[in-house]
Amino acid sequence: MKNRFPALALVLLFAFVSLADEKSTPGTIVSMQAVDCGTKKDGDKSTTLTCHQYVVHTATTEYQIRQKKPEEQEILHANTQIQFTLDKNKMKIKVNGKKYEYLIVGTSALTSK
Repeated sequence: MKNRFPALALVLLFAFVSLADEKSTPGTIVSMQAVDCGTKKDGDKSTTLTCHQYVVHTATTEYQIRQKKPEEQEILHANTQIQFTLDKNKMKIKVNGKKYEYLIVGTSALTSK
């Protein structure tokens, strides 16, 4: 009986922690640029692949995010309001009812003015 209480407490603790991670954060896409993200070889020809890279601002942080793969994906425009969650080195974005997943390639703290 005594062994069950710590186990139950741990299960509840992990449940609360996992629920806390699912909170979405508001942000704004500030800019977008096309950046090199690899090459594709077709026989003896090499083609440079480009990906969309965005700058996202929150109240305290600036994130630089990039497409996971160079594929046809909708371009998100500057000044677009988004909701996102962070999962390790990924940002999961929800905008206009659609979901996207990007790699976080940089972060920096925003200073208050």
